[in-house]
Amino acid sequence: MPAASQASSSAYLADQAFDIRPFAEKVGAEIIGLDLSRPLSDADFARVHQAHLDYHVAVFRDQHITPQQQIDFSRRFGVLQIHVLKQFLLKNHPEILIVSNIVEDGQPIGLGDAGKYWHSDLSYKELPSLGSMLHAQELPDEGGDTLFANLHLAWDTLPHALREAVEGLSAVHSYTSRYSEGKNAANWRPTLTSEQLAQVAEVTHPIVRTHPETGRKALFVSEGFTTRIVGLPEDESRQLLDELYAHSVRPEHVYRHQWQPHDLVFWDNRSLIHLAAGCPTELRRKLFRTTIQGDAPF
Repeated sequence: MPAASQASSSAYLADQAFDIRPFAEKVGAEIIGLDLSRPLSDADFARVHQAHLDYHVAVFRDQHITPQQQIDFSRRFGVLQIHVLKQFLLKNHPEILIVSNIVEDGQPIGLGDAGKYWHSDLSYKELPSLGSMLHAQELPDEGGDTLFANLHLAWDTLPHALREAVEGLSAVHSYTSRYSEGKNAANWRPTLTSEQLAQVAEVTHPIVRTHPETGRKALFVSEGFTTRIVGLPEDESRQLLDELYAHSVRPEHVYRHQWQPHDLVFWDNRSLIHLAAGCPTELRRKLFRTTIQGDAPF
């Protein structure tokens, strides 16, 4: 559970005046007028926390914050997770993964194909991510959108027969399931060492998970990391997973985020899967990601 505050002094910080404006889609809200470069009072943090639970994607507009300020804000929600690809971590700030298509001196400065497939961040860990924060540093003039699919809605609207077929079952999640598909000239997916492979050994999670804070059920599978359903023949497992994937990303379940300069987007990996839509390779894109550890799915 997120900490109510970083320190007792936060109760005495001045509240900020800000608005929370839900999007027309059934997921997401923008937060206007909040300055994350300033520590939040307990009351302001509580409003932000509730908005994150209510809307699953919180878009903080016009955030001129440092990497350390992003880390500090992220830590109010829990322990931060360090990505396995250490070469793409921000210097002096290993809590931040650089998500970027930029190549300098023949070497990528960040993970350029992050989000190529629908996924929930770090679902391949025993303790998957509670949520992720992505802060825009450089944005392309064209493309670069991020799509979010509401898996609470996906579960609520799942056809009865499919619901009965998967409820109570578990599925395997693997970081390396599509890893080699990302190998290219930019070398965004370098060969993993034995130590790195040990950090991302496959895990098993329930197909339908209960949100630990709201109690709502959601599907918890994705084409990016889920490989098979435990206890089913391969063909039956594949068919069921394909049906779940297709249903999860129906247009009525999806919010498409069109980035604005200095956006910080905070999404709930327990409620959503997301996808990077991509942009022309010649256009620079760079964002900083922090990832907050969550609970074991149940």
